[in-house]
Amino acid sequence: MKEKDEDIEQMLLYNASLDDLIKARIEKEFKEAEEKSKRKTETVTLTDISKVPKDLIFSKKSVFKVFNRNTKTETYINGIQAESMLGVQTTVREKMKNGETSSFATDDAYVKFEKVTIDEPA
Repeated sequence: MKEKDEDIEQMLLYNASLDDLIKARIEKEFKEAEEKSKRKTETVTLTDISKVPKDLIFSKKSVFKVFNRNTKTETYINGIQAESMLGVQTTVREKMKNGETSSFATDDAYVKFEKVTIDEPA
């Protein structure tokens, strides 16, 4: 909100048009995004669920292996999909978030935590 007030103040003081302010803001955001992309990051893969941060266990960055009991096939899903497979099994969800267990079973599938990938600054 403070930034918006400063933009309005600049427009009034310097008789700058709104288009000029928008263009300047876009250029500023572009430069910040460019600098961010140039920063080197290191990809870290964690396979031990007890070492994974709680908020990343059921996220897009985590990978779970699913073994379907009916069709005898293996597939991989992300953490969001795995959490939806848990349904109302709140005790299992809490145990996984606390790192106490790395797998669970549903009526027709076994689900096991595989890994999570994290991008850390180098």
